Amino acid sequence: MKKKHFAVIGAGAGGLCAAKNLLAKGIEVTIFETGSKIGGLWVYDNDSGRSPAYRSLHINSEARVSSYIDFPFPAGTPLYPDTVQMEQYFNEYADHFDLRRRIRFKSEVVAIEQDGEGVRVRLRSGESERFDGIVIASGHQSIPRERPSEIDGFTGDYIHSGAYRIPETYTGKRVLVIGPGNSGVDIAADVCTVTDMTYLVARNPVLIMPRLMFGVPQSRILVKVEKPWLPWSLRVKLRILLTRIFHGRMEQWGFRTPTGRTHPISHPTLISHIAWERIKAKPGIDRVNGKTVHFVDGTTAEVDAMIGAIGYHTDLPFMPAGADPIGEGRVDLYNRIVHPELSNVFFVGLFDASGGSNIRMMDDQSEYVASIASGEVKLPEKAEMRRRIDEDLAYQQKQYPHTHRYMLELDPVRYRKNLARDYTVSGVRRTPAAALTERPSRPDYATPGE
Repeated sequence: MKKKHFAVIGAGAGGLCAAKNLLAKGIEVTIFETGSKIGGLWVYDNDSGRSPAYRSLHINSEARVSSYIDFPFPAGTPLYPDTVQMEQYFNEYADHFDLRRRIRFKSEVVAIEQDGEGVRVRLRSGESERFDGIVIASGHQSIPRERPSEIDGFTGDYIHSGAYRIPETYTGKRVLVIGPGNSGVDIAADVCTVTDMTYLVARNPVLIMPRLMFGVPQSRILVKVEKPWLPWSLRVKLRILLTRIFHGRMEQWGFRTPTGRTHPISHPTLISHIAWERIKAKPGIDRVNGKTVHFVDGTTAEVDAMIGAIGYHTDLPFMPAGADPIGEGRVDLYNRIVHPELSNVFFVGLFDASGGSNIRMMDDQSEYVASIASGEVKLPEKAEMRRRIDEDLAYQQKQYPHTHRYMLELDPVRYRKNLARDYTVSGVRRTPAAALTERPSRPDYATPGE
């Protein structure tokens, strides 16, 4: 029997583990990467033009639970690695699993088309090649959302957070950051060290948790107190209580405490910067005249520049007409992976994990894709896949706020149960990949202070 050959779009976190898992099932792969580097969005100043990484960026989840399941970070890795350490990690992963020679750098995919029972991939260079299937792992943080209409009257400098790199650009200026998500709080805490004043606009309620609790990453504490059988309403109250122990009430810092489930936000220094009056939190913007910002609470501020941490559009320009799985407020993919109308078209990384590690979740998705591609896992009929897609959308709308940023939100516990269901139905007994006992010989990463 002829060996299957899959295409993978993207040599970032999702594309690498998709390729590794396919190879483990005896399926050959070719990885198409727009730029010339391995690591995707974690590569600072990536020449792909698709990375929003800023110089001070670190991962939000602890290193020991943020690695691929079978390739842990080396001893000595800091709790929260930076972009340099992440890029190094992905390069080592690629070399360890013999992926580098399978990557075609500077190869932008412009179209994918059904070709019989396979898929034809077309490149900007004009080349095309047929594959038995394709995994799309091109990410969802490359096309910035449009400038907010409420700041139409602003005459100062404006950039999307995806274009932010270093704070020195804003030395001595008054800067307003729009959005209290992970990027927004990171950038506000970064830039406030050089500005005359930094404002952080939080239109909606937000719970900003400490990065460390009782001397350990807060995720370790949450794992202990948030038992699987606890309803989410009670989990939210526990998170609020824990946050008050360390930060007090959100209202005393200018925010509003959420009453429902929201995306986890944590930061090690933001609240301290507010206490030191380097940052002032503000509610939503009402209007802007020139450089005068009028907030919804009736206060005003003069600002020289704005940075919009307002999210991204999911960019899949190579999809066939009418086949883009991202609809109005929904993702039309079975298990966030399988396109129900396109045979052998799969996605990895099209989500935001609501707690836990995105990288670890991509590993789970990649194992699932490889099991389908190898024939081990059988998919339901199209009608059943559609029914479950609608079921997941209903769950999504019940659990999370009805805003753009929550369209890709994913509950890790529930999601893994959904994946496990198809293994069980197919009679597949999964053997969890064991962590490596040996790693390639090379110096460990420096520990903080070295």
